Amino acid sequence: MTPVRLALSNDYEVVLAGLATMLAPHADRVEVVELTTARSMSEAVDVILYDAFGRLSVDDGKLPDIVRRNPDAKVVVYSWDSYPVDTARANGAAGFIHKGLAASELADAIVAIHEGRAVESRDPCVEADRDAMPSWPGQDAGLSVRESEMLSYIARGLTNQEIASRAFLSINTVKTYIRTAYRKIGAQSRAQAVGWALTHGFELQ
Repeated sequence: MTPVRLALSNDYEVVLAGLATMLAPHADRVEVVELTTARSMSEAVDVILYDAFGRLSVDDGKLPDIVRRNPDAKVVVYSWDSYPVDTARANGAAGFIHKGLAASELADAIVAIHEGRAVESRDPCVEADRDAMPSWPGQDAGLSVRESEMLSYIARGLTNQEIASRAFLSINTVKTYIRTAYRKIGAQSRAQAVGWALTHGFELQ
């Protein structure tokens, strides 16, 4: 079998490096040929795995732009349930893969979408017990999607102003979400919030 030529796309190089390491043992099926924060691929690839972590599904202009600029590749969204499958598909994604999959399952899903055998791969735990599995990090602690997004940004070291610019929110709205998130998780500082995120399912690699 010829491995699927894969590009990894995200806004953060550290995330790309983590994904590449995760997929390295499965190079016989999925060959990572490019890691990029750009919107146009410099290599000829079969599939672009678009890691949506750190981006909101609302007004995500990067996904349709990647689809438009790389017409010969299938763009696949890699995210939690907080990035709706319908939104991904409406923005041109050829498929959706849930982050709850193990590395071997991720490789299987990429190959299946490339070969046209699937368009969506869900977390098997969610399928087995949808009510018991959180749809986004921190849901089981009562965090809303927005509050979870704020914690993800904080965990990556962004300032409140940087968060406001990225999330298209006012600085006061950002502060409100952060305050309510801190209250729910019992954090008194950014350092405590980062520590909580590290132990509660937030993907920080």
